[in-house]
Amino acid sequence: MEKHAQLHKLIVENYTRAVRKEWKRHEKHDIEYKTTLYLLQRYLPKTGLILDAGGGPGRYTIELAKRGYKIILLDTTQANLNFAKRRIHRKGVENNVLDIVNGRIEDLSMFEDKKFDAVLCLGGPLSHVMDAKLRKKAVSELFRVAKDNAPIFVSVMSRIASICRLTIDPKFQRELAAPYFKNFVLNGDYEGGYGFTAFHGFLQEEFRALFQKQRAKNLRIFALEGFFYIRGKSTEQLQKKKKLWDIAWKTYLSLLERPDVVGVSDHFIAISKK
Repeated sequence: MEKHAQLHKLIVENYTRAVRKEWKRHEKHDIEYKTTLYLLQRYLPKTGLILDAGGGPGRYTIELAKRGYKIILLDTTQANLNFAKRRIHRKGVENNVLDIVNGRIEDLSMFEDKKFDAVLCLGGPLSHVMDAKLRKKAVSELFRVAKDNAPIFVSVMSRIASICRLTIDPKFQRELAAPYFKNFVLNGDYEGGYGFTAFHGFLQEEFRALFQKQRAKNLRIFALEGFFYIRGKSTEQLQKKKKLWDIAWKTYLSLLERPDVVGVSDHFIAISKK
């Protein structure tokens, strides 16, 4: 647990330095953002109170508040929350953001059981919980605070996609010889030091098991980038060709649930009901 605390401190320090970078991440990596919004639109209730757990600088909080939902934003990095407060005010959605809370997804004790009509944990906060027992506790907490039959959305970072990126992208290939690589392949733990902060890369079966232990109903796992996980000028150029992009986008959406497409996605998401 002491090691976990040290890694948590490093993660908070990383996101404290990178608040604006995290906010802009969804502009740079717009496939993940657009896919997540597509799935939220499909599976969220029409109205209700939503917990945005690990919501960072508030991208999803603000978007859903604009759509009329009541939101509570929780994050462990105070700099993210301070940034979110300013953005929420700028966008004029303060009335729909009921609270902004500094807290961790593995301890939601400030909320009573069955409080929320939907629970979100998007962008990979669960991947930043570096202790396996605490990851189980985090998922348990997300379920505890959800009302019966409420949808729960949890996205994580993919181990296979990370390995693919290290193998394919010349910028990262030197890390194949790094001391952490063998360990990451075996157990998914990366403790930072090579350009990104500590995270746990999930396998699909490992991720699914966390929800099965909660007896999740209607569990489905979707890719959030799929075969667009290697982004670059080719994807940007394709997006400018409307007819071709429409075909590519519709094809991608039709394959979101295929295990092979999920596996190579940088992030994937579990959607279930309590």
